[in-house]
Amino acid sequence: MNRTKTMRLLTPLVLAVALAASPALAARDWAVPDTGIIGVEQAQLDPAFWVGQQSQPDRVILDTAAIAAQNERLHRLDRSIHDLKALPSTLTREQVSGWVSALSKAPTKPLFDEHGQPVARDALAAVVANANLDAIADGATTRYGLVVHRADLRAFPTTLRVFSSNDDHDIDRFQESGLFPGDPVAVVHESHDGQWWFVVSPRYAAWIEKRFVAVGDAERVLGFGERAPYRVVTGAKAFTLFTPEEPRVSELQLDMGTRVPVLADWPTGKPVNGQHAYTSAVIELPVRNNDGSLAFAPALLPRREPSEDHYLALTPRHLIEQGFKFLGERYGWGHSYNGRDCSGFVSEIYRSMGVELPRNTSDQAVSPALNRIALSDKDSPARRLQIARELQVGDLVYIPGHVMMVIGQIDGEPYVIHDTTGLSFTGADGKTVRAKTNGVTVSPLTPLLFNGKQTYVDRMTNIQRIRP
Repeated sequence: MNRTKTMRLLTPLVLAVALAASPALAARDWAVPDTGIIGVEQAQLDPAFWVGQQSQPDRVILDTAAIAAQNERLHRLDRSIHDLKALPSTLTREQVSGWVSALSKAPTKPLFDEHGQPVARDALAAVVANANLDAIADGATTRYGLVVHRADLRAFPTTLRVFSSNDDHDIDRFQESGLFPGDPVAVVHESHDGQWWFVVSPRYAAWIEKRFVAVGDAERVLGFGERAPYRVVTGAKAFTLFTPEEPRVSELQLDMGTRVPVLADWPTGKPVNGQHAYTSAVIELPVRNNDGSLAFAPALLPRREPSEDHYLALTPRHLIEQGFKFLGERYGWGHSYNGRDCSGFVSEIYRSMGVELPRNTSDQAVSPALNRIALSDKDSPARRLQIARELQVGDLVYIPGHVMMVIGQIDGEPYVIHDTTGLSFTGADGKTVRAKTNGVTVSPLTPLLFNGKQTYVDRMTNIQRIRP
């Protein structure tokens, strides 16, 4: 997740060090071309440009075994990851209250609605009360469910959208994340109005509307994502075919990296929801019965939709191409607007290759499961620029509240692709330019400005490398 701030050009000291340390950087012409973004020509908006920069674009960075080992480390070492299989059969009040209270804290600052009007105190009090903290029982049975439709995860059990200022209509402060069809959850608490569940997913704990979750036994829920054979969505989005016979799986959106089991033994010629299957893969999806219980239904994922029968190999080519499949998509804080934010963006790229990452930038940046380079205010400008010049495709660059993925270098200048509300840089007249990109964006790294005194390079906190 990201909220960028307006920034200025390199400080004289940083610029002097940069010019002395790197003739390539000194020679760069940072004129703003017709794209309106500093250093970005039209040709650089094509993934083939960046793949062509690679000497070994199809080099496997981590093989399947190495990815499995890294994912195991993530589940074992990273405290932001929840192991649903390890949850006890009954939950204590203290444990559930801890999850809910950590997220659903009563707002202390003024909030505004979608029309820019202050949200009344009694309206906020009703939202907080709906979290139903007093009703958390001790020794409640742990229940499990599968998500049946892309759904928002919320800080409170409400669809009310709230903002920090009366002129902000994008960053909904009650929006936390999103879950996709087939994602498993533990259902641990219910809202006062009975319309919401507080769920624990492998990467996040938050509120979700009950209508998007089907409850079933642990074995079927937790085993769904491990079934084989399967298909993995490799495009930004894929959709099942329309069917009036089974509306629950009709034109269902599946986002990048979503894994669904294939019904390989489906009889040849037998219709699926009234349609022959020879032009599609017959997949199985979770559906919700009227009583909220879990069932499964066949669906058709057409051949035209981007999917594979295996995770993509983790290579420079795939990292670049997967990132560019989101190019221009509207920025969506916490997966709002049917999109994603900066950390969701990089997570879904890597998920299409079988690599798991924590949900938020704050957890991704410090995860002990990855190959981390930590930076502090003790690191000199020269060292920071050296690290920037050594970045490789797929490296994740973190500044406070934001993450970017490296896609290559031009004459020693690292370029990144990232999902961001906007970019700040110095224009030809020496004044700060604010480009409200508000979506997935390509840009050079070093000219980006963080605030009146620092650059993105100045504010790098961590580099995470998914490689040996």
